[in-house]
Amino acid sequence: MTHKHRVNSTTLPRPLRGIIPPMITPLENRDALDVAGLERLIEHLLGGGVHGLFILGTTGEGPSLGYRLRSDLIGRVCRQVAGRVPVLVGITDTAFVEAVGMARAAAEHGASAVVLAPPYYMPEGQPELREYLDHLLPELPLPLYLYNMPALTKVALDLETVRWAMDQPRILGMKDSSGDLAYFNRALHMLPARPDWTLMIGPEELLGPSVLMGGHGGVSGGANLFPSLYVALYEAARRGDLARERDLQERVLEVSNRLYRVGKYPSTIIKGIKCAASCLGLCSDFMAEPFHRFRGLERQRIETAMSELAGMAKVD
Repeated sequence: MTHKHRVNSTTLPRPLRGIIPPMITPLENRDALDVAGLERLIEHLLGGGVHGLFILGTTGEGPSLGYRLRSDLIGRVCRQVAGRVPVLVGITDTAFVEAVGMARAAAEHGASAVVLAPPYYMPEGQPELREYLDHLLPELPLPLYLYNMPALTKVALDLETVRWAMDQPRILGMKDSSGDLAYFNRALHMLPARPDWTLMIGPEELLGPSVLMGGHGGVSGGANLFPSLYVALYEAARRGDLARERDLQERVLEVSNRLYRVGKYPSTIIKGIKCAASCLGLCSDFMAEPFHRFRGLERQRIETAMSELAGMAKVD
């Protein structure tokens, strides 16, 4: 895929469409990046035709990484991407000033936008969340996407808050990882009030159906591994090719079934993606504490799955 136009915050497509992988963070150790692996991963993703990168999200282990390392990652990613696609940076934090600090680092390094989930330690009510965002927006040097991730933050963005967000010109959209298609559909029906607003799905098991419903794409973890498969699924759904969409969605479900259910704990999805990426020779599978990479039988299961998925994930 060729990228003819450099992207920054002023040329960001509105709405943003396509596959925006939540990029894993290749780590050498607790406080250092696997730099060579990071460079390979970025080119692997861009070569697969993705439409942007989202770094320091859930799959990127953002909240588990030190601030110095986060800033280092932002700088390296932005320099290497060099405007070929938008770079979105996660700034979710329990501390207001640290979220602002990460947003400023993102702007200084040339990122396109920032992404924020609700602060995740002390659950806030919807009026408190709206007031928090009202205070935060003037401090942000880049446009903002919201991130609805109630399973981890313990706070859902209710539809009244989404409606309020649509009235804020500098909030450009939302990634919905609730897994609730009824909620997603109700949010879609609010888009005529803000035609430039982006609404993307998180769970890749719902990628095809969400785009057929009118969604703008997916923030799909498996695209770290098989970017062209997820791009092909998005494109088939967008053009309404139902047979092709059904076939490709089944393949994506197979990726999910084989790689995301190996371990026993919620961290198993990230562990599975990182382990699979190391099987592909892309990068280290070192995990940020308190988590640790798959070893022994778990790694063997991922290796077997990847050898069997390789052919299935190829697209014409």
